[in-house]
Amino acid sequence: MVVLSVDGIECRYGSVKILEDVNFTVNEGDFVGIIGPNGSGKTTLLKSISRTLKPYKGAIHLDKSDVYSLKSVDLAKQMAIVPQESNIGFSFNALDIVLMGRNPHMKRFQMESETDLSIVRKAMNRTNTWHLADRPINELSGGEKQRVVIARALAQEPKVLLLDEPLTHLDMINQLEIMDLVKELCTKERLIVLAVIHDLNLAARYCSSILLLKGAKVFAAGPVENVLTSENIKEVFHVDAIVKKSLVTNSLFVIPLTPQKLSTPRNCAIHLIAGAGTGTVVMKALVDEGYEVTAGVLNMLDTDYETAELLKIPTVSEAPFSPITDQTKQSLLEMIKKSAIIVVTSVPFGYGNLSNLETALDAVKRGIKTYVIDEMPIESRDFTAGKATALMEELKKAGAIFIKHPSELPTLVNATHAKMELLKRQPEIPGHMKDKS
Repeated sequence: MVVLSVDGIECRYGSVKILEDVNFTVNEGDFVGIIGPNGSGKTTLLKSISRTLKPYKGAIHLDKSDVYSLKSVDLAKQMAIVPQESNIGFSFNALDIVLMGRNPHMKRFQMESETDLSIVRKAMNRTNTWHLADRPINELSGGEKQRVVIARALAQEPKVLLLDEPLTHLDMINQLEIMDLVKELCTKERLIVLAVIHDLNLAARYCSSILLLKGAKVFAAGPVENVLTSENIKEVFHVDAIVKKSLVTNSLFVIPLTPQKLSTPRNCAIHLIAGAGTGTVVMKALVDEGYEVTAGVLNMLDTDYETAELLKIPTVSEAPFSPITDQTKQSLLEMIKKSAIIVVTSVPFGYGNLSNLETALDAVKRGIKTYVIDEMPIESRDFTAGKATALMEELKKAGAIFIKHPSELPTLVNATHAKMELLKRQPEIPGHMKDKS
């Protein structure tokens, strides 16, 4: 079994330490994503493994052989690298570039055999570049050139493939095709792949494990679900993020939240009735504006519940797949009593959360300013045999303000808050007299 082992390496550029005490082992068939902030040593790690930069300390072994003790041609038969940028000075055509991947397998001055040409054609078909075979490399787009360079690496028939930001210049469909191909090479041909990837969602979807670097060291390493956590992302990237499992791809996906603005706190509480991820953007926008935000009733497995926790928003919550109990409803009413404004998002309504809508209707009737984000027609998200639709109509008749998109909300809420503040200050305005009639 092929094993790549990195044992306690330290890398430097002059006196500047770039990597320190890096240890990990990769087995055949593993697809390892290398992630971390800029300057954390991701590219340096690949350079060290590929013998571009010899470690100041430590060793790197491939099948028990120190890679720095191998002849260059022998290493090239086992390891290929796709760098960030491939500067090709001469205008070779794409086929010639990919044929260069066969050089380690050929003797000096030997012509390519039918076997070599077959391997090259297979590599180009896999990367969707065979139709570019006769095109000069310098006339290709950045994405086309990148796929040709990846085809050249595959033509080496390596046991280890190193990819340094392989998706640079590629559009979405080409990114997915390349990642699908690399994953297939891992699963079917047992290739070892180490890839520097900036897109955490692509890393989560395709990689079998993650190596997370921070400050020249390995901060975390292991299975994707153990490394890509909200806590680790916050600690390493200084960004709040929600990490969930996709029901479509069965892989984790990361929702980063923009850094919180340092707004002047407003003495105004807003309660949010949300769920199913419909409140995430709204919560962030309101918190950024300086409002005191509360939310609920939320399911404890809901994305909005996770967002509220990240933003330190007080919530009323209920156990997963449970209806709202009388006790929880009472807690919700107490929270709403302290709110000056209520916001209802485009949440789907079932019998379990229908009482949230009933509570909103009661609040409107008591004069609490209420905004309803009607982004999706209620009929398409009403799973209560029309009861939610009827309640929504009552909300409208009672005076709730319906808007079409969450982006409209901050402006409207700010205007409402300004009016409230003005009414509070009116008795203090000089010359103001109360109407005695």
